[in-house]
Amino acid sequence: MILLQAEHIEKTYGVETILQDISLQIQTGERVGLVGVNGAGKSTLMKILAGELSYDGGIVRIPKEVSIGYLAQNSGLESDRSIWDELLSVFEHLQVEEKELRELEAKMGDPAILADEKRYQQLLENYSRRSEAFKERGGYSYEGAIRGVLHGLRFADMDYQTLIRTLSGGQKTRLALAKLLLQSPTILLLDEPTNYLDIETLTWLEAYLQNYQGAILVVSHDRYFLDKLVTVVYEIERTRATRYVGNYSQFLDQKAARLEQDLKRFEKQQDEIAKLEDFIARNIARATTTKRAQSRRKTLEKIDRMDKPIMKNKSVHFSFDVSKMSGTIVMKASHVAIGYPDAVLSSGITFELEREERVALVGPNGIGKSTLLKTIVEQLSALRGSIQFGSNVTIGYYDQEHRNLNERNTVLGEIWDEYPQMLEKDVRTLLGNFLFSGDDVQKRISDLSGGERARVSLAKLMLRQANFLIFDEPTNHLDIFSKEVLENALYDYPGTILFVSHDRYFLNKISTRVLELTGDGVTSYLGNYDYFVEKKQELAELAAEQAALSVKKQGTAAVAQPEKSSYELDKEAKKRERQRQRRLEEIEATIQKREADIAKWEEELCLPEIYSDHVQAKERNDQIHAAKNELEQLYEEWSELSEA
Repeated sequence: MILLQAEHIEKTYGVETILQDISLQIQTGERVGLVGVNGAGKSTLMKILAGELSYDGGIVRIPKEVSIGYLAQNSGLESDRSIWDELLSVFEHLQVEEKELRELEAKMGDPAILADEKRYQQLLENYSRRSEAFKERGGYSYEGAIRGVLHGLRFADMDYQTLIRTLSGGQKTRLALAKLLLQSPTILLLDEPTNYLDIETLTWLEAYLQNYQGAILVVSHDRYFLDKLVTVVYEIERTRATRYVGNYSQFLDQKAARLEQDLKRFEKQQDEIAKLEDFIARNIARATTTKRAQSRRKTLEKIDRMDKPIMKNKSVHFSFDVSKMSGTIVMKASHVAIGYPDAVLSSGITFELEREERVALVGPNGIGKSTLLKTIVEQLSALRGSIQFGSNVTIGYYDQEHRNLNERNTVLGEIWDEYPQMLEKDVRTLLGNFLFSGDDVQKRISDLSGGERARVSLAKLMLRQANFLIFDEPTNHLDIFSKEVLENALYDYPGTILFVSHDRYFLNKISTRVLELTGDGVTSYLGNYDYFVEKKQELAELAAEQAALSVKKQGTAAVAQPEKSSYELDKEAKKRERQRQRRLEEIEATIQKREADIAKWEEELCLPEIYSDHVQAKERNDQIHAAKNELEQLYEEWSELSEA
């Protein structure tokens, strides 16, 4: 079923066309990703579909029964209520029903009603019907649903009676997302929902949205998130939208193939046009061939000429280089403690970095990743321990808050102040590579967007030619295509990199080693981000196995058996994982069968020969009731196995 259909949407601001001839549709259960460079009109289209912005042409069709929930980019929840009361308000209709059920229960205990068997039976049937409907609508589980979403979005450690107005901007944004998820609209419109989420929370959100009953349209620069979630991609490019079936990686492959085909068709058409024009030029003046030439001219005039495909968008292009190589050992941290005198975030931090390593620093929000980077570049002092650098080490630091930019400067002046020996034409050429052209270079830093500030900071960092680059969230505010350019530049960089990022795609491509920061120091994992996740899971399973083995050994008086090797434990863990997957598949198949049975029996109850026969009607109702009870148990088991 088509839940939303937009046809030939147009939107202009003054003389600037933002969207032109945009057509898009969302069907039941679809997970749709909306991609495009910054400024392509993605957020504008989302606001139009959500009914929050008018449009100049086209039509948006949404059936009456379809509800839409919209989360704008960086939109926080504003309320005078507490966290719990605000989310509880989503289920006011269930609270009203619950109150009415309690009133029915009280009536059923009234002696006068108990004495009237007919009246009592009618009341009992009414209560049974309403109680079943209440249960199906989640009447007995909504408080659990609230706690689950709050836990997933990292509010578990907070007092739920905390007033929302006292929360930070990031917390308000996460709470707005929590409320929207609990409302469960038919279509979720999510504009950059992964902002302010750490990796653990992102993983939870992916799993939640994968199991969401409605449809989803999402704008995100998180390619890992898009790959995991979406099944359809619409790309807005040059004011128009193109549909691709698949996730983000499949979209890239399909787009590349389409562009190649378009280019071949264009070149073939150009060859045909050139041949026709040559024939006409050589034969139009000859009496014997002029008719043939005129015929070819008519053919030429009828050709629907293709525009040459533009193989690349206008995008940032740059590379990092070093002015000199560092020694083999770039940095050593020994028993370092970081934080503030009244709040130690982490201690016992010991590690070293070697030349040409690309090391990712990961850990939950608030553990001190940015603090550690600032300590390394001496913006903060270490509370304990020491940090030493190797020979010839020069540091380039990228601050996610861009504090190194002078708000009063123009873009041109910001570069020129730091590199006064550069000629103006060279500075302008450099800034052109970072998409600042013409009068753009005269913009003040204070007037720049987040993405523009990021590009200025990257330009300054490139000119530094440092051999040790330290990045704090370098992909924030960059569109997908700029991220890919940054990845390629860092991949070819001959120096050493230490970086913090929540972009798992970026983490996976760049890192050759992962350092996990905890309150007690760091743990090193040799490999990229996927290897780190896999290894962490293996270690967790092994620890659980050993704990279970220890409990078993303590609880039995039998002769102690020798401990199993890690290979045997790993083999058993993999066997149990296969069993778990098989059981999940069995449950899903049974659920599908029971849902089909219920639908069939409910249809039969509408047949005159069934509903007029109370024996058959009761039999169908009993079957439906038993199947629903079985479904509830299956869903619970599926949920437990999915989270295992």
